[in-house]
Amino acid sequence: MKQSHIEVTERIIEKSRPTRTAYLQRVDAMIKREKSTGRLGCANLAHAYAAMPSNDKFKVVVEKAPNIGIVTAYNEMLSAHQPYVGYPDIIRDEAHKLGATVQVAGGVPAMCDGITQGEPGMELSLFSRDTIAMSTAIALSHDVFDAALLLGICDKIVPGLLIGALHFGHLPCVFVPAGPMATGIDNTTKSKVREKYAQGLVGRDELLASESAAYHSAGTCTFYGTANSNQMLMEAMGLHVPGAAFVHPNDDLRELLTREAVKMVLNNTKQEQFTPIGKLVDEHVIVNAMVALLATGGSTNHLIHWVAVARAAGIMIDWTDFYHLAKTTPLLASVYPNGKADVNEFQSAGGPAFVIRELIDAGYMFPDVFTVAYGGLRDYGKLPVKEENKLVWKDLPKESLDETIVRTAAFPFDESGGLRLLKGNLGRSVIKISAVPPDRHIIEAPAIVFDAQEELLAAFDRGELEKDFVAVVRFQGPKANGMPELHKLTPPMAVLQNKGFMVAIVTDGRMSGASGKIPAAIHLTPEASAGGPLAKVRTGDIIRLNATVGMVNVLVDEDEWAEREVEELSDTKRHHNAHDLGRELFGGMRKNVLSAEEGAITWL
Repeated sequence: MKQSHIEVTERIIEKSRPTRTAYLQRVDAMIKREKSTGRLGCANLAHAYAAMPSNDKFKVVVEKAPNIGIVTAYNEMLSAHQPYVGYPDIIRDEAHKLGATVQVAGGVPAMCDGITQGEPGMELSLFSRDTIAMSTAIALSHDVFDAALLLGICDKIVPGLLIGALHFGHLPCVFVPAGPMATGIDNTTKSKVREKYAQGLVGRDELLASESAAYHSAGTCTFYGTANSNQMLMEAMGLHVPGAAFVHPNDDLRELLTREAVKMVLNNTKQEQFTPIGKLVDEHVIVNAMVALLATGGSTNHLIHWVAVARAAGIMIDWTDFYHLAKTTPLLASVYPNGKADVNEFQSAGGPAFVIRELIDAGYMFPDVFTVAYGGLRDYGKLPVKEENKLVWKDLPKESLDETIVRTAAFPFDESGGLRLLKGNLGRSVIKISAVPPDRHIIEAPAIVFDAQEELLAAFDRGELEKDFVAVVRFQGPKANGMPELHKLTPPMAVLQNKGFMVAIVTDGRMSGASGKIPAAIHLTPEASAGGPLAKVRTGDIIRLNATVGMVNVLVDEDEWAEREVEELSDTKRHHNAHDLGRELFGGMRKNVLSAEEGAITWL
């Protein structure tokens, strides 16, 4: 292993010692309990199994057969999750063949950020993660399961399911994906149409035709945003059947992978192979996930989500840990928005398996960790194929099948990962630079302050932004309005950048997992609504964003800056953020949420 990665891991282990020890003690106490069929009261058991077929009741009560709980995020609003409609039947059929029983323990909410982008519903998006975690807990709280299969793919769903599962750390768990949709219109063309629409060069009909050609069928969206970054991280953490991430929903291989998930989770319930998720997800596995994110230029959202995931397992990480790993982790993938390829092309070029193999062989990932598979993390560096209606895993070629998409660790796209930590008198922030042109890594320009993304869009439409400037979009943090993604700002800002203006965004909000070529200092902490320095910035202040050295500062005299008052969000805007489309129900979360760097956690 690289000494730098060992040192980061050792620091994480040391600072996590009290919380991790306490967590494992709780897990061990749960493991030592008697099986539910002997522990629960007769009325409890009768309720639990009332709807089961008689044969299944006999298996679980008399024969003490393993009972698998399914937690599903199936719905028809998410194209990625629609294929799950038939999964319980497949899982039940395979479990019966193996002498086990299955119950759908519960469903969790799953919203589509693509539908709510720029709309009030997006203000529920981040908080939906913890809602999903709590829903997972409710599903598993019936406490009659020996293992769990978790069906989810997209942005907040996988982190939420994982946080929930880690609070049932005594259970073996496997995550079951469903795969991406087939490639539609290429992402570069899609982005150009969006930019033309922002300029009024094409109409709504042409824009809708373009978007519908990109998002056209069941399966995950094909750009490398948060949803597909989730899948990469599940592979790197050993929580999938190896290679399951990016197989099309209708590929014959998909059902075999789903059936294999049943075999693996049952195998992990056996005494000699017992692998509960709370012990599987340790400090080394969390570091492996962080490295995989950095090596592929994955979603910035995971600098929030994986802090929360780690915390759920008693492991303490922060953006400084990401920063130190990023300095020495090579960038091995170029997938849109960091390149032109989509995830189907990424998979064809070698995909997660190629990246994981390279990272292990070059000493950037820990191979000797628990996984749900039988042979450890090296199994995730191989490709699943179907032979005689069975799954087998084969080695990938030593060299990349397409060096414009994936590369070996000896020939990376960059010597360091695609994420940077920014520090300065505006607080702590992160920036994704893997898609930002090198000549835009340093921006110094006057600030224009906006208290809502709609204000910036309106100023663009009025033609007021044809100049160099830094857009300060504040009161967008978790406490203010749930920290919505500000992805709708990307097309107009891209138009301005393409015209030659030096522009950037500085915000306490999030950009999309698909944030691209615009320099954006995001997740600024402390946020404006918590009295952070962003609330002291005034239009005309000079801001310097330097991604090369990792700084973001307002260039104001120190004495003047110290005396300047913090502005507050107007009562009208505060009222707007708290009402309609269910936002009232999340008032407690806005009040109690921790900072972005602390994972925007609402459950502590």
